[in-house]
Amino acid sequence: MRIGFGYDVHQFTPNRALWLGGIEVPHSKGLLGHSDADVAIHALCDAILGAAAMRDIGYHFPDTKGNEYEGIDSKILLRRVMEMIREAGYELGNCDITIAAQAPKLAAYIEPMRACLADVMGVDVHQVSVKATTTEHLGFVGREEGIAAYAVVLLQ
Repeated sequence: MRIGFGYDVHQFTPNRALWLGGIEVPHSKGLLGHSDADVAIHALCDAILGAAAMRDIGYHFPDTKGNEYEGIDSKILLRRVMEMIREAGYELGNCDITIAAQAPKLAAYIEPMRACLADVMGVDVHQVSVKATTTEHLGFVGREEGIAAYAVVLLQ
């Protein structure tokens, strides 16, 4: 068994869709990034890659490769990460993701996120945990400047 941890953060920006956990969440702002800036999937990819000692998402999908990954759907990156770890002989035991966002409220989107992520990874939904929290108005998340996400995975 191997354990991995991932973390990602992106700042809010106007005129962009907000993607979290593979689904579009209605909000007045989206997240700024080279890809679709889905912090939950990025943290999850880093946790999976870390558990397999395969570096991180930026190493495998750099933003320095011109337009290759610009605007890419992070679900594509997650699919590729799962292919990589399976080729290395690993399988996901479970994952646990926490999204830190003061706004928008995410309770209504947790189950669709779990279903989406399970589908993309080719695992049972019971292997995928997604939680949301605020920071009680503290820090950049509390000031609604951006969103952070943390992920822990177990690979077998």
